[in-house]
Amino acid sequence: MISRLKDFFGGYQAAGAVEYIVAGLGNPGREYETTRHNAGFLAVDLIREQERFDMKRLKFRSLCGDTIIAGKRVLFLKPSMYMNKSGECVRDAMQFYKIPPERTIIIFDDVNLDTGRLRIRQKGSDGGQKGMQNIIYLTGRDDFPRVRIGVGKKPHPDMKLADWVLSRLTKEETKLLIPALENAAQAVRMIVAGNIEGAMGKFNG
Repeated sequence: MISRLKDFFGGYQAAGAVEYIVAGLGNPGREYETTRHNAGFLAVDLIREQERFDMKRLKFRSLCGDTIIAGKRVLFLKPSMYMNKSGECVRDAMQFYKIPPERTIIIFDDVNLDTGRLRIRQKGSDGGQKGMQNIIYLTGRDDFPRVRIGVGKKPHPDMKLADWVLSRLTKEETKLLIPALENAAQAVRMIVAGNIEGAMGKFNG
Protein backbone atom coordinates (compact mmCIF):
# COMPACT_ATOMS: atom_id res chain seq x y z
CA MET A 1 0.00 0.00 0.00
CA ILE A 2 2.78 2.46 0.96
CA SER A 3 4.68 1.77 -2.25
CA ARG A 4 1.52 2.46 -4.29
CA LEU A 5 1.01 5.75 -2.45
CA LYS A 6 4.62 6.68 -3.22
CA ASP A 7 4.02 5.93 -6.88
CA PHE A 8 0.79 7.94 -6.92
CA PHE A 9 2.19 11.01 -5.24
CA GLY A 10 5.63 10.82 -6.86
CA GLY A 11 7.46 10.41 -3.55
CA TYR A 12 6.92 12.22 -0.30
CA GLN A 13 8.73 14.48 2.12
CA ALA A 14 10.20 12.77 5.15
CA ALA A 15 8.94 14.07 8.48
CA GLY A 16 11.05 15.23 11.42
CA ALA A 17 14.38 17.00 11.68
CA VAL A 18 17.24 16.21 9.32
CA GLU A 19 19.75 13.97 11.12
CA TYR A 20 22.17 13.14 8.29
CA ILE A 21 23.36 14.76 5.09
CA VAL A 22 24.59 12.72 2.12
CA ALA A 23 26.32 14.75 -0.58
CA GLY A 24 27.21 13.20 -3.91
CA LEU A 25 29.86 15.24 -5.71
CA GLY A 26 29.91 15.97 -9.42
CA ASN A 27 29.56 18.68 -12.03
CA PRO A 28 26.15 20.02 -13.11
CA GLY A 29 25.12 19.89 -16.75
CA ARG A 30 24.22 17.14 -19.19
CA GLU A 31 27.66 17.21 -20.77
CA TYR A 32 29.13 15.84 -17.53
CA GLU A 33 26.51 13.20 -16.73
CA THR A 34 28.52 10.09 -17.61
CA THR A 35 32.01 11.37 -16.81
CA ARG A 36 34.26 9.87 -14.14
CA HIS A 37 34.01 12.97 -11.99
CA ASN A 38 30.26 12.44 -11.58
CA ALA A 39 30.42 9.11 -9.76
CA GLY A 40 29.06 10.80 -6.63
CA PHE A 41 26.04 12.12 -8.51
CA LEU A 42 25.43 8.67 -10.00
CA ALA A 43 25.48 7.04 -6.56
CA VAL A 44 22.95 9.52 -5.19
CA ASP A 45 20.76 9.03 -8.26
CA LEU A 46 20.76 5.29 -7.63
CA ILE A 47 19.79 5.72 -3.97
CA ARG A 48 17.00 8.08 -5.03
CA GLU A 49 15.66 5.47 -7.45
CA GLN A 50 15.90 2.68 -4.89
CA GLU A 51 14.33 4.67 -2.05
CA ARG A 52 11.78 6.31 -4.35
CA PHE A 53 12.02 9.95 -3.32
CA ASP A 54 12.23 13.15 -5.35
CA MET A 55 15.22 15.47 -5.72
CA LYS A 56 13.55 18.44 -7.36
CA ARG A 57 13.99 21.16 -4.73
CA LEU A 58 16.73 23.71 -5.29
CA LYS A 59 18.21 24.73 -1.95
CA PHE A 60 21.74 25.43 -0.75
CA ARG A 61 22.58 25.83 -4.45
CA SER A 62 21.92 22.10 -4.79
CA LEU A 63 19.27 19.70 -5.94
CA CYS A 64 17.85 18.32 -2.70
CA GLY A 65 15.60 15.55 -1.54
CA ASP A 66 15.07 13.65 1.68
CA THR A 67 13.85 10.30 2.88
CA ILE A 68 13.95 8.02 5.92
CA ILE A 69 16.83 5.54 6.16
CA ALA A 70 17.36 3.38 9.24
CA GLY A 71 14.75 5.47 11.04
CA LYS A 72 16.61 8.72 10.38
CA ARG A 73 15.71 11.60 8.12
CA VAL A 74 18.48 11.98 5.55
CA LEU A 75 18.94 14.96 3.26
CA PHE A 76 20.58 14.17 -0.08
CA LEU A 77 22.43 16.86 -2.02
CA LYS A 78 23.73 17.19 -5.56
CA PRO A 79 25.54 20.56 -5.65
CA SER A 80 24.67 22.70 -8.66
CA MET A 81 28.04 24.46 -8.50
CA TYR A 82 31.10 23.01 -10.16
CA MET A 83 33.20 20.47 -8.31
CA ASN A 84 35.81 22.82 -6.87
CA LYS A 85 33.05 25.02 -5.36
CA SER A 86 30.78 22.25 -4.10
CA GLY A 87 31.99 22.73 -0.54
CA GLU A 88 29.96 25.92 -0.33
CA CYS A 89 26.75 23.94 -0.84
CA VAL A 90 27.67 21.26 1.69
CA ARG A 91 28.77 23.82 4.29
CA ASP A 92 25.55 25.84 3.94
CA ALA A 93 23.36 22.76 4.41
CA MET A 94 25.40 21.66 7.43
CA GLN A 95 25.09 25.08 9.04
CA PHE A 96 21.35 25.36 8.35
CA TYR A 97 20.50 21.97 9.86
CA LYS A 98 23.33 22.03 12.44
CA ILE A 99 24.69 18.71 11.18
CA PRO A 100 28.25 17.89 12.30
CA PRO A 101 30.85 16.41 9.92
CA GLU A 102 30.52 12.93 11.41
CA ARG A 103 26.90 12.88 10.19
CA THR A 104 27.71 14.33 6.77
CA ILE A 105 28.57 11.59 4.28
CA ILE A 106 30.44 12.55 1.11
CA ILE A 107 30.45 10.35 -2.00
CA PHE A 108 33.01 11.09 -4.67
CA ASP A 109 35.23 9.68 -7.41
CA ASP A 110 38.76 8.47 -6.76
CA VAL A 111 41.37 8.18 -9.51
CA ASN A 112 43.69 6.28 -7.17
CA LEU A 113 41.35 3.29 -7.13
CA ASP A 114 40.70 0.89 -9.97
CA THR A 115 37.31 1.33 -11.61
CA GLY A 116 34.64 -0.38 -9.57
CA ARG A 117 36.52 -0.51 -6.26
CA LEU A 118 35.30 1.27 -3.12
CA ARG A 119 37.15 2.78 -0.21
CA ILE A 120 35.18 3.89 2.84
CA ARG A 121 36.79 5.99 5.55
CA GLN A 122 35.61 7.81 8.68
CA LYS A 123 37.94 10.76 8.07
CA GLY A 124 41.15 11.73 6.30
CA SER A 125 42.70 13.90 3.63
CA ASP A 126 41.04 14.98 0.40
CA GLY A 127 43.21 12.59 -1.66
CA GLY A 128 43.58 15.28 -4.30
CA GLN A 129 39.85 15.35 -5.07
CA LYS A 130 38.87 19.00 -5.64
CA GLY A 131 35.36 18.80 -4.20
CA MET A 132 36.50 17.10 -1.02
CA GLN A 133 39.36 19.57 -0.84
CA ASN A 134 36.91 22.47 -0.92
CA ILE A 135 34.70 20.92 1.76
CA ILE A 136 37.63 20.43 4.13
CA TYR A 137 38.94 23.94 3.43
CA LEU A 138 35.61 25.70 4.06
CA THR A 139 34.66 23.74 7.17
CA GLY A 140 38.11 23.35 8.67
CA ARG A 141 37.29 19.71 9.38
CA ASP A 142 38.34 16.41 7.83
CA ASP A 143 36.24 13.99 9.90
CA PHE A 144 33.61 13.42 7.22
CA PRO A 145 32.64 9.81 6.53
CA ARG A 146 33.35 9.32 2.86
CA VAL A 147 32.59 6.74 0.20
CA ARG A 148 35.24 6.89 -2.52
CA ILE A 149 34.34 5.26 -5.82
CA GLY A 150 37.20 4.12 -8.02
CA VAL A 151 37.19 5.48 -11.57
CA GLY A 152 40.64 4.31 -12.62
CA LYS A 153 44.08 5.83 -12.95
CA LYS A 154 45.23 8.02 -15.83
CA PRO A 155 46.24 5.85 -18.80
CA HIS A 156 49.60 7.67 -19.05
CA PRO A 157 51.41 10.17 -16.76
CA ASP A 158 51.45 13.02 -19.29
CA MET A 159 47.67 13.21 -19.47
CA LYS A 160 46.15 16.10 -17.53
CA LEU A 161 44.14 14.93 -14.54
CA ALA A 162 41.27 17.27 -15.45
CA ASP A 163 41.04 15.70 -18.92
CA TRP A 164 40.92 12.24 -17.39
CA VAL A 165 38.23 12.86 -14.75
CA LEU A 166 36.07 14.70 -17.29
CA SER A 167 36.34 11.88 -19.81
CA ARG A 168 33.44 9.50 -20.31
CA LEU A 169 33.43 5.98 -19.00
CA THR A 170 33.77 3.24 -21.59
CA LYS A 171 31.15 0.52 -21.92
CA GLU A 172 33.45 -1.93 -20.15
CA GLU A 173 34.14 0.52 -17.32
CA THR A 174 30.43 1.21 -16.91
CA LYS A 175 29.85 -2.51 -16.33
CA LEU A 176 32.37 -2.35 -13.49
CA LEU A 177 30.96 0.87 -12.06
CA ILE A 178 27.33 -0.24 -11.78
CA PRO A 179 27.92 -2.82 -9.01
CA ALA A 180 30.21 -0.32 -7.27
CA LEU A 181 27.37 2.22 -7.21
CA GLU A 182 25.05 -0.42 -5.77
CA ASN A 183 27.61 -1.19 -3.08
CA ALA A 184 28.06 2.52 -2.38
CA ALA A 185 24.30 2.85 -1.86
CA GLN A 186 24.33 -0.05 0.58
CA ALA A 187 27.35 1.42 2.37
CA VAL A 188 25.53 4.73 2.87
CA ARG A 189 22.63 2.89 4.49
CA MET A 190 25.01 1.08 6.81
CA ILE A 191 26.78 4.30 7.79
CA VAL A 192 23.48 6.05 8.55
CA ALA A 193 22.51 3.02 10.65
CA GLY A 194 25.69 3.52 12.69
CA ASN A 195 27.70 0.67 11.20
CA ILE A 196 30.55 2.33 9.32
CA GLU A 197 32.96 -0.32 10.58
CA GLY A 198 30.77 -2.97 9.00
CA ALA A 199 30.64 -1.01 5.74
CA MET A 200 34.42 -0.71 5.66
CA GLY A 201 34.86 -4.40 6.36
CA LYS A 202 32.35 -5.39 3.69
CA PHE A 203 33.20 -3.05 0.83
CA ASN A 204 36.77 -1.82 1.13
CA GLY A 205 38.71 -3.55 -1.64
